[in-house]
Amino acid sequence: MDQLKKERLEARGWKVGTVSEFLELTPEENALIGIKLALSRSLKARRQKVMTQVELAERIHSSQPRVAKAENGDASVSIELLIRAMLATGATLQEIGKLIAEAG
Repeated sequence: MDQLKKERLEARGWKVGTVSEFLELTPEENALIGIKLALSRSLKARRQKVMTQVELAERIHSSQPRVAKAENGDASVSIELLIRAMLATGATLQEIGKLIAEAG
């Protein structure tokens, strides 16, 4: 948001800030969300190149709706499932580590 727009909103009584500030997230919570989103986005992009959601679900002993939730960053999906799914698409530990490092 540009500075002029921010000033106009604040002058009218609006509070302007980030999502993290609004939700009062700790730095650790913010980092965890960033990691999960990075893994979810990468999973979707990788999976679309090599297999269907059903095929991935079969490989990781899960369900297609669960894979869809993982790809869409659903909060109920664990990091463990995201990493298992990434590995099933052929991602290396180094690639996963790089995603995590860049998300933080």
